[in-house]
Amino acid sequence: MTDLKRSLSEAVAAAFADQGISADLGRVTPSDRPDLADFQCNGALAAAKIVRKPPREIAQGVVDRLTGHPDLASVEIAGLGFINMRVSPAALSVRANQIAQDERKGAVEALQARRVLVDYAGPNVAKPMHVGHLRASIIGEAVKRIYRFRGDLVLGDAHFGDWGFQMGLLITAVMEEVPFIRALMDRLTSEPSRFSDADRQRVLDELSSRVTLADLDRLYPLAASRAKTDTDYRDRARRATAELQHGRFGYRLLWRHFVNVSRVALEREFHALGIDFDLWKGESDADPLIAGMITELEAKGLLVEDQGARVIHVAGPGETKKKKLPDGSVIEAPSPDPLLIVSRDGSAMYGTTDLATILDRRRTFDPDLILYCVDQRQAEHFEQVFRGAYLAGYASKGSLEHIGFGTMNGADGKPFKTREGGVLKLHDLIEMARDKARDRLREAGLGTELNPAEFEEIAHKVAVAALKFADLSNYRGTSYVFDLDRFTAFEGKTGPYLLYQAVRIKSVLRRAGTEGSTAGVVTVAQPAERELVLMLDAFDAAVTEAYDKKAPNFIADHAFKLAQTFSKFYAACPIMTAETDGLRASRLTLARTTLDQLELALDLLGIETPERM
Repeated sequence: MTDLKRSLSEAVAAAFADQGISADLGRVTPSDRPDLADFQCNGALAAAKIVRKPPREIAQGVVDRLTGHPDLASVEIAGLGFINMRVSPAALSVRANQIAQDERKGAVEALQARRVLVDYAGPNVAKPMHVGHLRASIIGEAVKRIYRFRGDLVLGDAHFGDWGFQMGLLITAVMEEVPFIRALMDRLTSEPSRFSDADRQRVLDELSSRVTLADLDRLYPLAASRAKTDTDYRDRARRATAELQHGRFGYRLLWRHFVNVSRVALEREFHALGIDFDLWKGESDADPLIAGMITELEAKGLLVEDQGARVIHVAGPGETKKKKLPDGSVIEAPSPDPLLIVSRDGSAMYGTTDLATILDRRRTFDPDLILYCVDQRQAEHFEQVFRGAYLAGYASKGSLEHIGFGTMNGADGKPFKTREGGVLKLHDLIEMARDKARDRLREAGLGTELNPAEFEEIAHKVAVAALKFADLSNYRGTSYVFDLDRFTAFEGKTGPYLLYQAVRIKSVLRRAGTEGSTAGVVTVAQPAERELVLMLDAFDAAVTEAYDKKAPNFIADHAFKLAQTFSKFYAACPIMTAETDGLRASRLTLARTTLDQLELALDLLGIETPERM
């Protein structure tokens, strides 16, 4: 089932080709002047420069070819050679009925399905999620849903940060603060063979009573700060990291406790945001592959010594940048920087585990494409890792892509902080949004007849819609200012506004059911009906654009425009009081189709609509 824009593009392209002009110039777009036309083509102006003919002459050839086209009520030339097209009421009626009967509501699947893995969220074990994780989680979830909807086989991976220097810092901090654990670690290291699985579980139970997530949250920033100035402490943390990675028994059990206690909190926050993963893997899952990978990299001649560490030079011949040395001098250095694989103390680095993770994914899933939904500030790191993977033969060129995003900022234009200047925990942010959603509902007099449990459920959906839509309505590469008052409003371009519109349509449909009115065949006549059908028809283009550009904002924009267009239709075209039964049935179908498409679009963004407010 083809949308109107695509079918008209094919017709116009054929008309250009008949004149010996590239069919690519026949691209049709929605009109800039909806008062004059539904669609337009500007290709005649570009074609005139190529074939050296007046643009209006070329446009006239297209108009002659399209005159009498069954989908067009008119096709005309405007200005220097713009081609304006207005769709016939009959074609709009046919298209409306197609969309109504289509379970995908007008959106087609991709021509060729791919195996895709989306790496998103990336929370660190042993630290509560903070506001900085919000964008990765929201955007990654939406991208996963969009790709799955388009027909790809998609896996979403949380990819925990559970294997780097922060683990060594925490092990060192916990052992220093709790003497019992230091003694336990020494005993476990000296006598690991004496511990059965039951013994291991008893140790984990004991650790649970001694070290909570709150303890880890308190200790990590203290340890990280101390390591910056205390070289002995930093060296101990580095040794702990290396010993953990090399399999020290006690450290592995302590690390397992960090993972277990963190997972509970992480799942709580993800569940609250309506985010789920197919894979709950971390950097540690790549660890078994690292030794073999290093051997393989050596055999391929990719690993080289560099100041006691081992790196891969990923810059191509002649790729350089200016680099300032400590003495103030400037030299030309390879760009991007080498990928660090093994540190001077023998530890695996972030680049090492990322490279091994690509290898693991190739062996276990063999994806055609891996998308990394990570802060744009990590772009250089991923450039290094991707180049390393291509050089090593672990991925085909172009199969790894970093879909970066900007920051969520405060009113000062800097990354959002608490009033005290600290990093806001994600749990606290969600609670703030819930509180504001409750206030907004009460201010609007919504939900007053609901019981407390239903009211809380709706307030939660409003809060999540506010947070998600505020983020996803922006292009992911841009930063935006966090404004909870604006995000939770029931008017304007907000998530709550869209929920309200969906609930209003549901109310109309419930009334129709109560009165025995049924939906029927759509017949388009009124201008507001035309506008609504054209907007419904635009859904496929929005989904395709979001898919191609990994940018959910195209779907968010469509959802908002659809809700606005339905509001105009509802005001101009009475449904339950329509003049005839047939007209009422037609408009009920338009209402039902709008609701279905709106809810589908919101679901692709990870937003759930309530039944009532």
